[in-house]
Amino acid sequence: MSLLVKICGLSTRETLQTALEAGADMVGFVFFPPSPRHLSLELGRELGRQVKGRALKVALTVDADDATLDNIMDALSPDIFQLHGKESVARLRDIKQKYGRPVMKALPVETGADLAVLPGYAAVADRILFDARPPKDATRPGGLGAPFDWHLLQNLELALPYMVSGGLHAGNIAEAVRLTRAGGVDVSSGVESAPGVKDPEMIKAFIRAARATQELSVRELSVR
Repeated sequence: MSLLVKICGLSTRETLQTALEAGADMVGFVFFPPSPRHLSLELGRELGRQVKGRALKVALTVDADDATLDNIMDALSPDIFQLHGKESVARLRDIKQKYGRPVMKALPVETGADLAVLPGYAAVADRILFDARPPKDATRPGGLGAPFDWHLLQNLELALPYMVSGGLHAGNIAEAVRLTRAGGVDVSSGVESAPGVKDPEMIKAFIRAARATQELSVRELSVR
C-alpha cells in the first residue's frame, strides 16, 4: 500500500508547486490565526485553484465555528477537514453531515492514556492523525517540531487509516513508519527554514525519503 505524504502549512505558490511536483498526496492549508502558517481566505482561494486536482486539499482548523468553516468551504473547497482542536465526537459528526467532507481528527499523544479517547473518534472520523501533545504553554496545538514516543502505537489495533505527525523530517521517517505502521506521514516544521517558511529543497528531500521508506517496506513484505 502506498505511503501517503502530506505537506502541511503551505502558504506560497512556489512551495505549493514544489510539493505538487515532488508528488505530495495531500497539501495542507492552515486556517488558524495564532499559527505562523495561517492563510487568509483570499490566499487560500488562490492556492486552492493552483492544486488543480493533483493532490488532496486539506483544511486545518482548530475548534472552528460554522461561520469559519462556511468561509473555508467557499474559498478552498477542501477535500478533507483536519480538525486539530478539542472538537468532540458529536462535533465531528455534525461537520461531516453539514459539509459532506471526510474529517481527519488530530489526537495529541504523550502517554498511553491519551489513546483512551480513540474508539469514540474512530467511530466517526475518516482518518486519525497522531501528533505530539503540545506543552501546556503552547499557543497552538501542532507544528511545533516535537515528536512523541512512537512505541506507544506499536501494538495499535485500528482498522481506520491513520497518519503520524510531530517532529518528522527526512531523517526519521523510516523509523516512525517502522514503529507505528502508519499509512501516512504529515510534516510542517520539518520542512521549514524558519517558523512558517517552507524550504523547497527540504520538501523534496522529505518526499524522497518517504518514497524510499515505502519501497523498503514493500521489499520487506515480499521477502516474508
